[in-house]
Amino acid sequence: MNIIDDLKLQYKMGGIVTKLIFWNAALFVLPWLFFALLSLLGVNIDYIHYVSLSSNPAHLLWKPWSLLSYAFFHSGIMHIIFNMIVLNFSGNLFMTYFTSKQLLGLYVLGSVFAGISYILVFYVLNISAPIVGASAAIMAILVATTTYYPLMDLRLLIIGNVKLWHITAVIIIIDLMQLRSENMGGHISHLSGAFFGFIFIKLLQNGTDLSTVVSRFLDFFANLFKKNTATPFKKVHKNYSKPLEKSVSKIVAKDKSQQQIDEILDKISQSGYDSLTKEEKEFLFKVGK
Repeated sequence: MNIIDDLKLQYKMGGIVTKLIFWNAALFVLPWLFFALLSLLGVNIDYIHYVSLSSNPAHLLWKPWSLLSYAFFHSGIMHIIFNMIVLNFSGNLFMTYFTSKQLLGLYVLGSVFAGISYILVFYVLNISAPIVGASAAIMAILVATTTYYPLMDLRLLIIGNVKLWHITAVIIIIDLMQLRSENMGGHISHLSGAFFGFIFIKLLQNGTDLSTVVSRFLDFFANLFKKNTATPFKKVHKNYSKPLEKSVSKIVAKDKSQQQIDEILDKISQSGYDSLTKEEKEFLFKVGK
C-alpha cells in the first residue's frame, strides 16, 4: 500500500474531525502547487484574493462564497499547522459528547457568524482588510465544548493537570489583549466564534439544535443528486430453486468478514490507526472500495 492509498484509507476510516483536517490541508497544498506552477509560466494569480473574506460588504456581491470559503484557507504553513493542531484537540473533545453533524454544523455556522461580525465591526471602523483561516470556527468548537463541560480534566505536558475552562480562558484573554494589534480582524473573528459556540450550546440545552440548518441543507442536495443518478426500476425475478446451503455459506462468510472489520476498528479505537499491520490496512482498503 503506497502513501496515497494510506491517506485514502485514513480519510475513509476517519471521523468528521479527520475529514475537516484533510479538507483544510488539501485546500492549502493543492491550490498553492497549482498556482505556483502557473507562476513559472508567467501567469500570476492571487487566488487567496478570491476566497478570503473582505471587510467591505460590497465584495459579497461578487464573491458571496467567501463568507464560508475563508474558513478553509490559510495564509501560511505555520498558520495552518497551529490551527489543525487546535482543531484536532477541540474537535475530538467535542465529539465525546456530540455528533459529527453537530460538529460540522457548528464549524460552518460559527464561520459564517464570525465572518458577519468581522464585516460589521470593520465597516463601522472604516477599515478595509481581508481575512482567511479556520480559527473562528475552531474557537466556536472549543468554547462550545467548554460551555458544556468546563470542569473536564486535561493533562498537559510540563504544566500537568488543568481544567478545560482554564485553557479556553487563557486563549480568550490573549485574544482580548491583542485586539489593538495588526491582526485585529483575526482576533475579532476569534471572539465572535467563541461567542457563537457559547450560544450554540445554550440553545442546544434548551432543545434548539442550530446544526440541523446545515444538515438539512446538505441532505437536500445529497437527495437531489441521488434522484438524478437513480436508475429506473427493474423487476427482479427470484429463483426459489436455489439451494439453501449456498445462501447460508454467504452469510457465514459475510459474518466472518464483518467480525474481522470490527476487530480492526476496535484496535484503531484503542491503539490508533498506526498500530495496524500492513495486512490489516490492506484489508480495510479493499473492503472500503
